[in-house]
Amino acid sequence: QVQLVESGGGLVQAGGSLRLSCAASGRTFSSYPMGWFRQAPGKEREFVAAINHSGTYTRYADSVKGRFTISRGNAKNTVYLQMNSLKPEDTAVYYCAADRQIGIPSTSSNAYDYWGQGTQVTVSS
Repeated sequence: QVQLVESGGGLVQAGGSLRLSCAASGRTFSSYPMGWFRQAPGKEREFVAAINHSGTYTRYADSVKGRFTISRGNAKNTVYLQMNSLKPEDTAVYYCAADRQIGIPSTSSNAYDYWGQGTQVTVSS
C-alpha cells in the first residue's frame, strides 16, 4: 500500500511559479512510475505530466510542455512538479498518482493505482 500526500498549492498571479510536492510512504516508491493530473471545476480529470521510476523518462501534456517540469527524489520518496509561467487556465486541483506497473509512465488516469487527496492551485489574471 502506498499513501500519497500533495503539498505546495496556493494562489499565484498569472506568470508566477509554484512547486508542488508529493510525499509517498512505502518502501517500493522508487519502482513506481508517477504522474500528476489535474481537475478543474466542471471538467474531467486530465493528464499533466509523468515520470518513470528512475527519473530518466518524462512526458507532458501539450498544454504544459515547456512550462512545467516533473522530477523525483527517490531517496526522499518525493515527486515534484515545478510550474512556471502559470496561466489562469492552469487553475485546478492537482493530484499525484502512482502506478504499480513498471514501465513507461501512462497518460491515462485508469493506469494509476494510488492517488493523493489533491492540492488546489489558483492562478489569478
